[in-house]
Amino acid sequence: MKILVVEPQKTPYEKEINGDLKSLQNEVGGFVEAVYPYDDPVAIVCNEEGKMIGLDLNRALYGEDGQMYDIVAGTFFITGLGESDFASLSQELMEKYRKKFYSPEIFVWEGDNLKPIKMISDKQSERAHKPLKKRSEPER
Repeated sequence: MKILVVEPQKTPYEKEINGDLKSLQNEVGGFVEAVYPYDDPVAIVCNEEGKMIGLDLNRALYGEDGQMYDIVAGTFFITGLGESDFASLSQELMEKYRKKFYSPEIFVWEGDNLKPIKMISDKQSERAHKPLKKRSEPER
């Protein structure tokens, strides 16, 4: 099963796992919890106790209004949804969510509010996802 792994302070990467409960738990480092915040047939699978046991804050989740409504703690992954279980993430959704979570975030307190700060700007992220142009060899 192909998944997109998102670790704290790292860019996401594709990984193949067998999809049994043990492999899911291994990826998140404990009990698994699945959340379904998007209209796409995907789930975010994270450590159910991530915040309670003090795992590093990883990425913010934003509502349609662009406002942060939650933060995922610890490593999580994005998986596709089959008819009755998790499934491989399609290549199209793999790229969509790689772009969405590309920039690692750090979190700082601003008064009483926890604020996410992207470690890679949107412009840098866009450049990272454009095909590289071939450079011609210099003449000798």
